[in-house]
Amino acid sequence: MSKIFGKLLCTALASAMCFGAIAGMAACGEEKETSGTGNTVLLNVWLPQEDQAFGEEVAEAFKAAHPEKKYNIVFGQQSESDAGTKLLNDVTNAPDCFAFASDQILKLINGGALNKIGGARLDKMKAENTAASVDAASVDVGGDVSTYAFPYTDNTYYLYYNKSKFTEDDIKTLDRILAKCSETEQFAYPLNDGWYSSAFYFGAGLGYEVKWDESWGETYINTDIDNATGKAVAKVMLDLVKNPAFKPDSNDSKICAGFEDGSVIAGVSGVWNRNSIMDSLGDNFGAAALPTYTLEGKQTPLVAFAGYKLMGVCNYSNVKADALEFAEFFTNYDNQLKHFDARGFTPTNIEAAKAERVMADPCAIAMKAVLANSKTQKGVPTTWWTPVQAFVNDMITNKEGFNMDTEISSMVGNIRKGV
Repeated sequence: MSKIFGKLLCTALASAMCFGAIAGMAACGEEKETSGTGNTVLLNVWLPQEDQAFGEEVAEAFKAAHPEKKYNIVFGQQSESDAGTKLLNDVTNAPDCFAFASDQILKLINGGALNKIGGARLDKMKAENTAASVDAASVDVGGDVSTYAFPYTDNTYYLYYNKSKFTEDDIKTLDRILAKCSETEQFAYPLNDGWYSSAFYFGAGLGYEVKWDESWGETYINTDIDNATGKAVAKVMLDLVKNPAFKPDSNDSKICAGFEDGSVIAGVSGVWNRNSIMDSLGDNFGAAALPTYTLEGKQTPLVAFAGYKLMGVCNYSNVKADALEFAEFFTNYDNQLKHFDARGFTPTNIEAAKAERVMADPCAIAMKAVLANSKTQKGVPTTWWTPVQAFVNDMITNKEGFNMDTEISSMVGNIRKGV
């Protein structure tokens, strides 16, 4: 891992938030029960809404595996995508364990919110999980690599499609997909989300450069998405926005609703929508790697961000030993397979990933293909997301009068720092 990544400073949001307002959490300032002879150990755990039932199942199994102690495991609802931001509002009243997306790890480390994983527990985790997932949970500072969380699933996006509408050749290129779509049967893509729109730039070999100081502060941020190739990519995106067969503002709810009512017949999303889309399409459910798109007459890949979902232990927990035990248990071989069965999450555990049902799963196969040609979601400049999102939002809302040069200049001006 590059040493530079260990120096990223992600600024914690300053707005105050009482964590007791989140369902299932203890009230702010409430004293936690602690472990000890005759005491109940209270563990507060953050999981997204979709994982609440799975978490309860794991909690019961954890209690059964530890009859020597009495546990009270309380789950709060919190999306992995912004768990780091919410937690850093008040780390002293944060949960003991929490699921988060790997791109937040540097922000959490900088905020002192994550407990290091070490000793035999770390050796076991490294031996059992893929090197890439362990790397996502680790930071290299001056050659000293430390690991701060337990990986449990890959996190990227791929193509979902209705098999009754497309052949296997159709789904290889965006041109052929759109040729089979229409205003009433669309291709859905969350183009106004920087996580997804970046794939067009990355596929064209474009991106960003960041430099940091010794305090992990960003001193220099540059991007080449305003060069001739970048402008050609933006022109492709504008043409897509103008195409009535392309649905460019497709958040999760719109994609799932579209597959359900038939107004979407192909779309790009992640494994978290697998069960919903599978229920809608039934026998016509299909999943595949991302298609290529035409850029200046050449087929160009869509290159997705590659991330992971991790389970961390808060550095401020007063039951760290029990929290570490639970986090390790939540992410072990058995529970990664159970998580796959429940929600389709592909295991980072090497042996679990070899299970026949995982290897035969179309979503797991699609994700593996995407990850083979992806960009690691680590060291992303803090100025990247908002300008890229605003650029495409302006494109969508003003597609006929969109001033390309002005909007590109504004976008890169907001991304750059110290240039």
